[in-house]
Amino acid sequence: MPIRPWLLTLAALAILSAGCASPANRVAGVEIPPPLPAGDVSDTYWGVKVPDPYRRLEDTKDAQVQHWMRAQADATNAILDRIPGRKGMLERIRAIEGGAGGVTTEVVRTEGGRLFFLRRNPGENQFKLVWRDGPDGADHVVFDPEAGAAGGPPRAVMDFAPSRDGRRLAYSVQAGGGEIGTMQVIDVDSGRDLVPSVDRIRYAEAHWLDDGSGLFYLRLREGYEKLPEADRFGDHTAHFLDVDGGGTDRPVLSASRNPELGLPTYATPVVFQVPGTRLAAVIMVMGVDRNLQFFVGDLDAARAGKAPWRKLVGTQDEVTAITEAGGWFYLKSSKDAPRYALLRMPVARPDLARAETVLAQGEHALGSIGGARDGVYYTRREGVNTALYRLPLSGTAAPERVALPFAGGVELKSTDPRSDGAVVGMVAWTRAFKDYAVSASGAVTLLPLAKDGAYDAPPDIESREVMVRSHDGVMVPLSIVSKKGIKLDGGNPTILYGYGAYGSTDDPFFSPRVYAWLQRGGVWATAHVRGGGVFGRDWHEAGRKATKPNTWKDTIAAAEWLVRERWTRPARLAVYGGSAGGILVGRAITERPDLFAAAVPAVGVADTVRAESSANGVANIPEFGTVKKEDEFKALLEMSSLQHVKDGTVYPAVLLVHGVNDIRVPVWNSLKFASRLATASTSGKPVMLRLEYDSGHGQGSTRAQAQERSADIWSFLLWQFGDPAFQPAP
Repeated sequence: MPIRPWLLTLAALAILSAGCASPANRVAGVEIPPPLPAGDVSDTYWGVKVPDPYRRLEDTKDAQVQHWMRAQADATNAILDRIPGRKGMLERIRAIEGGAGGVTTEVVRTEGGRLFFLRRNPGENQFKLVWRDGPDGADHVVFDPEAGAAGGPPRAVMDFAPSRDGRRLAYSVQAGGGEIGTMQVIDVDSGRDLVPSVDRIRYAEAHWLDDGSGLFYLRLREGYEKLPEADRFGDHTAHFLDVDGGGTDRPVLSASRNPELGLPTYATPVVFQVPGTRLAAVIMVMGVDRNLQFFVGDLDAARAGKAPWRKLVGTQDEVTAITEAGGWFYLKSSKDAPRYALLRMPVARPDLARAETVLAQGEHALGSIGGARDGVYYTRREGVNTALYRLPLSGTAAPERVALPFAGGVELKSTDPRSDGAVVGMVAWTRAFKDYAVSASGAVTLLPLAKDGAYDAPPDIESREVMVRSHDGVMVPLSIVSKKGIKLDGGNPTILYGYGAYGSTDDPFFSPRVYAWLQRGGVWATAHVRGGGVFGRDWHEAGRKATKPNTWKDTIAAAEWLVRERWTRPARLAVYGGSAGGILVGRAITERPDLFAAAVPAVGVADTVRAESSANGVANIPEFGTVKKEDEFKALLEMSSLQHVKDGTVYPAVLLVHGVNDIRVPVWNSLKFASRLATASTSGKPVMLRLEYDSGHGQGSTRAQAQERSADIWSFLLWQFGDPAFQPAP
């Protein structure tokens, strides 16, 4: 559950920074105004004074801060426009994507075979919400984000949920990347609204009753926007919407409504009917903690908001996923099994103490699970790739490995306890993502939901997997993608990408935009660092809170390996990461600034000490820690890129990429980090803020936005690597 990139005020202002005049910087003939004046601001935690000279930038509504941000964004855009090769790079990206196949994201199959999915075909700028009857049925567009939106901020579907029979649909829509929007509930066949639009939606997580008469969903509390930022998204509330009962809507469960449950304010209750029963169940998401809580109660009482919830699973039980099939709850648990085991208990008499183990911990980490009528489907990570299995419901039969069309990443997209089979997505480093239907017999069939393209499996690139020894002797996987026959002469322009948080894994992927980088001789390397989940819970725990330094030290080790093996050299190496991966990028360049020519933190976390003061910060305490505990404060201080910038240091060039509407990682992370770097660096290399005013954390970005973003990043890096075709005039 996790979590994934950002200088420029008025040149006429006489700005003072750290007590000295800070002149404007001229880059490629464009003047980058200096940071706003540094302030004498600090906080003391556990006897440690923590300076925060750019605290004022947290107030992005301040007129002077806004003026400064606009000046920074304008200067960065002007500089990027002066890179000679940028236009050609953008044209090449557009040409490749124009010839690439269509893309689907979410796919849900309902009882009877009706399919709902988000799809963007070639030539389309945004994902449409579509349904069809069966794999070969005619397409019906439910919602086209671009229809009627000319001139306004780009819209996007956040999530959707069809009823069991596929006749009704709930979906939520956001604008400008802000991730807060409205939910619509419609009759699928006619397109008619069944209830008025519902506001205050930050991902609805809607779940219909078996009979389709109503649904449970999530809604922000009334007046959330007026609360202090750190409290804004707390007390996320489950509601029941009685569609057939006149659209009556009532809150039914939250931390404040149910104090008897002892929940923290960041707990998020996902409520649903247990299929075929009169039970309601709650999967309680505890912020970014992968360990869930699980409750059951009477369905009618739950609909009325009066259920006496019975707790079946607590966070101490280390259950990270739950599904239902054949009258059983199946639970993925890391309790005494760091690579995870699969347990089950009967729905009629659920008792975790008596749960049986149906799949013991294996050599490889257990991935996602999904219950179907013919068994429980699950994935296992085998190195960087994943395999798909089906476990029969008898509890005694051996699991069956599903034969897949190629090796790569497998995503379990849709299963239903009332239907056989599954829908999965498959992708590889050199093959585009495609959806497949898996039958009860094990047959795997391509679903023709999107158009094929000329670049679905380019023959001129290849991937390889290596293991790299880190600072403490631990071997870390590194995936490398490049053109075939590339020369290891130390001269290849190379991007080292990493994330390393929440136990998330960097699965294989193929992107037409990355392919444009590879076509030009670039190398893409993904470091599967600690903090991720490639080897299970232990790998996550080895890069979390006090052990977080392993995340960027593993990245540094991967960079050193790429240089040592002559894939590249520091003058042609960049580190790139987004969101929580911003910690990885920021600390890699503050610890080893000599190792990289450039860095791109995208929507990146840079100030971990101040993180929990933000709207999304409290929910992230389980992953990173809190300043309210001395040991966790020390960990937060150590992982803070902002606090490790040193004056008089030769730092690489940095392009900080951030959506101004980001509600997950506030844009001030980038504003503060950029300001501090600009005043400290003696390299003469640029520190630039690329700010998007119609974007947020990245979800909901249009194709055009993504293309421009990639063209800017690739061009910036090639400029800094000294590529003659990308050198702007001074």
